[in-house]
Amino acid sequence: MNNLFEDLSWVGSQKDFVDQINIQPYHHMIVGRYGGNSGAGQSKNEDGCLIWCSDEEDWEFAIILDAHNTAESAEIIVELFNAEKMQLKNLLASPATQQMFGKLEEKIVSMFQSGEFLNACRNVTGETACLIVVRKHKYVWWFSVGDCILYLFHPDLAALGQFQINQRQFYEWIGQVNTFDLAVPCYSVGIRELREGENRILLTTDGLIECPNEPYSNPRNIYNAVTNMKDEESILCMLNTIQKNNVRDSTTIVFWKINCIEKATQPSNA
Repeated sequence: MNNLFEDLSWVGSQKDFVDQINIQPYHHMIVGRYGGNSGAGQSKNEDGCLIWCSDEEDWEFAIILDAHNTAESAEIIVELFNAEKMQLKNLLASPATQQMFGKLEEKIVSMFQSGEFLNACRNVTGETACLIVVRKHKYVWWFSVGDCILYLFHPDLAALGQFQINQRQFYEWIGQVNTFDLAVPCYSVGIRELREGENRILLTTDGLIECPNEPYSNPRNIYNAVTNMKDEESILCMLNTIQKNNVRDSTTIVFWKINCIEKATQPSNA
């Protein structure tokens, strides 16, 4: 079990960061938080995040949450994953990567569909989008409910205009309104191979892209920020920019880099 690094767990109801930019390094990862501008009408932060990683940088596990109405739905998801932490970390440490991703999806669906959790959801006010991302070896896996965003930045992909990995889905949530309480749960899941060289992984709630004047609605602008500046500097610059543009919505960013030494898939005529 890898446990030298203290886990990072936060919900905006604990500290809201309204009018306050916060950059927190976590091992080789960076968390950026901004609660929005009080001058634009913001008074609370309903985001959340949970991050684990292995001591050997063999894997990273990150959740970001974007709740509305209250932060209660984000709180119960963080509590759920903390309660299952030992089982999940054992699964993430498995050397059988291919089987691990399938078992991880099965485990998370079972957690979200458990009777105890569904009852907890019925007793909260509001609901949350939830994006779960795991990097294991040369692959990145995601499980998405709602409209949080995952980017994978690499020059090979940028040359073809590819930046965003998941499709934002509206009218999907977990909480008081709960797509896991349907006859068939609704969510998105996928796996992407990392490219050879330096890969940049960025998760964000939608405050970053739905800011007035839309400085980051085009993902190439985010790509340029994280590739043209040092890591912490780039996250700080983006949060400063949305602050100056009088963003109301809160923004939570999780960012890290992975240098992949293995050859990536190429076309047969390359």
